[in-house]
Amino acid sequence: MPAIVTENSIVHSTAAIRLAVSRGLRPAEELLAACTFPAAGQSLDLAVSGGPDSVALAVLANVAGVRGSIWHVDHGLRPTSGEEAAAVEEFATALGMPFHLVREEVPSGPNLEARARQLRRERIPAGAATGHTMDDQAETVLINLARGAGPRGLAAMRPGPTKPLLGIRRADTEAVCAALGLTPIRDPSNQSSDFLRNRVRHELLPLLGEITKRDPAPILARSAKVFREEDDLLDSEALGIDAGDVSALGAAPRPLRMRALRQAVSAISGYPPDRSSLERLDALILKGGRFRLQLSGRVEVQAVRGRIEYRRLDPPL
Repeated sequence: MPAIVTENSIVHSTAAIRLAVSRGLRPAEELLAACTFPAAGQSLDLAVSGGPDSVALAVLANVAGVRGSIWHVDHGLRPTSGEEAAAVEEFATALGMPFHLVREEVPSGPNLEARARQLRRERIPAGAATGHTMDDQAETVLINLARGAGPRGLAAMRPGPTKPLLGIRRADTEAVCAALGLTPIRDPSNQSSDFLRNRVRHELLPLLGEITKRDPAPILARSAKVFREEDDLLDSEALGIDAGDVSALGAAPRPLRMRALRQAVSAISGYPPDRSSLERLDALILKGGRFRLQLSGRVEVQAVRGRIEYRRLDPPL
């Protein structure tokens, strides 16, 4: 039966946890300084699968003095998923954190992992923290680059309360578990070459390190930070453009115009439009004259007499 807390584990008080973590690869204070947890005493929902990263997330949140609540989603994808949920609940009890279990089966079909991930986002509270590390950040940069992403995609994940472990390594989360005598759950799908991220993790990043003779993860994470800062600056500049004024849009540099359009559409739909939709909209604006265009997210954009209107269409009856 899967188990996280063993009889050798000492997860029973913050002081004991801090002492044990300090015996790992790095002192507890150094690890926490690299994390972005909210202030001690604040509440934070934690998405915990039972793997080493999410187990370390809960442990470090405890050491940071955060009032954590553990959320676990059981998709029923493995025969042992029910036992894994019980193991996470036992772990939450050992930490003194409330436990919330969501059972949500994923229908069979293509893109199983992506659909499971989307269900987890929908079923746990918005703003729940995940255990993504610097290594995950490096993988995300490479994956987004391979998909042709611009600065926003290359900025990857943003550090903060929802991604508090982006400043530490996967080796650190493993060390935290080992120092506490915890046995995290190992998902066999993380070794499968059927998934792009796994191949980037197990093949591309090691090869990149071998070629460059350097550890690529911190370098890629630093690049993401640079892209994030530039992306924020361009967003700020784009906010100064009136996205309802055809003349103002036409006079703006194309990168800023595209961002202003993305911001306007996102404000209506709740999420950014795809690049091809923005390209069509941009071409119509530069052409001039009247037009009406429907975008994904049921957003309609209409130009009349030099003004552009954005509105959300009612869903079909």
